[in-house]
Amino acid sequence: MSHAASPLAALGDPMRRTLLERLAERPQSVGELAEGLPVTRPAVSQHLKVLKEASLVTDRAEGTRRVYQIDPAGLAAIRQWLDQHWERAMAGFAAAAEERGK
Repeated sequence: MSHAASPLAALGDPMRRTLLERLAERPQSVGELAEGLPVTRPAVSQHLKVLKEASLVTDRAEGTRRVYQIDPAGLAAIRQWLDQHWERAMAGFAAAAEERGK
């Protein structure tokens, strides 16, 4: 049974983070993304598949190639999750600092 990859798990791989950083610059095809990387085009395609399943990128047909771009909704979901944990951590820190100051 196949299931969508977790966005955070998908970003656990350094190559996938590199691809996402490159896509932040502009939409690109697999061939463009693979240029200068130490992996094959099929490997780049596999990484993009994981990012797509994690809702971090989308793709569209452009002639005979597929062009990938960042999915803002997927990144927004990660940002929201991080913000929730950051707010909790800061509230805990503030409470500890206040208690220590008494």
